[in-house]
Amino acid sequence: MVPAHGSRVAEAVYRPLLASRRGELEALAHLDNAAATLLAPVLMVSTVDSSLVDLLGRLPAGLVPAVDISTLPDAPETELVRWGVPVVPAIGLADSDRRLVAHGAAAQAYARRAVVRLRARRDRSGPDATTAAAERIWRHARLVPEQCDLLVDAGDVCCPAELRAAEPRVRRLVDWSRRHAWRTVTVAAGGMPPTLHRLPTDEPVRLDRWDWQLWQRLADLGVGYGDYGVAPAAPGDDGAGDRVPTVRYTADGAWWVYRWSRRGGRGDERFADLCRTLVSAPHWPAAGAGFSWGDHELLRRARRVAGAGSPANWTAWSTSHHLAYVLAALIRPTDERRYGRWSSDERGRPGRPYRGGETRRAG
Repeated sequence: MVPAHGSRVAEAVYRPLLASRRGELEALAHLDNAAATLLAPVLMVSTVDSSLVDLLGRLPAGLVPAVDISTLPDAPETELVRWGVPVVPAIGLADSDRRLVAHGAAAQAYARRAVVRLRARRDRSGPDATTAAAERIWRHARLVPEQCDLLVDAGDVCCPAELRAAEPRVRRLVDWSRRHAWRTVTVAAGGMPPTLHRLPTDEPVRLDRWDWQLWQRLADLGVGYGDYGVAPAAPGDDGAGDRVPTVRYTADGAWWVYRWSRRGGRGDERFADLCRTLVSAPHWPAAGAGFSWGDHELLRRARRVAGAGSPANWTAWSTSHHLAYVLAALIRPTDERRYGRWSSDERGRPGRPYRGGETRRAG
């Protein structure tokens, strides 16, 4: 067992867990160099093909993502070192010995580090058993704790009850982490509901960011922040294939979900109306189109300069804004992080209605 550092300071980095779909990868590809150096994404891969490797190769030079292939079978094509692009292996406690050896080879070939993903709900065992599992990873992958970033994944936290249950569970795991000299410790959770189909359409709906509230409750632990972008943590119908024009727009403490299905107009017209409503809302940033690539694209649609795009585009633009917003929040002073940097009317108070509509939670 390696003793933990006497005092650990979490890196000023944001570690989102993102699906390896075109929308999320396109949002990453449009990061500027300054933002790319502050981001450490974990890509959850469900299939491996040449298009995925090609998209990874188009990411900014300063952005080296971690890749989680835990749902894929052990096979030569899933060995990260064979992909020919710089990546960091994301290692699970249940990975086979063979996969751990392959992950170790990838770690040594590229960044000389790895991410160990500890799932708070799935990897439920005592501290000694968890230590034994971590030591098996280090042994087979030929790594030491100082080369590993620990990612404590709380899973879905989508309501007050889940928030109350997650906090003590995560605190126990972070307390266990202090036994070892991890490079960094990050807590991630997903706050987006697994489905949006029950939300009303043609009006913006406010949803609380319970994942953000969890991290704020853990501020005394000094851990880094991670989330699932604008998608839910659990696999399911997250609306990625929904043909109803949808934008998930991040604000301080909340998402504003826009689902537009007004009849009588073409898709381009409906999406333009959605975007016009968004850019006139109080949570539209003061920087406007300059806030992120996604905001630039949304403003172009509001002005009818371009067409509505596809569900993958809507995910890309929503994710782009979300990444920029979270990065800005993480580097703001504490008082601004709590209240947001927009007007005093946009402080994300739970339960506050928007333009006469109710605050809603998808269920």
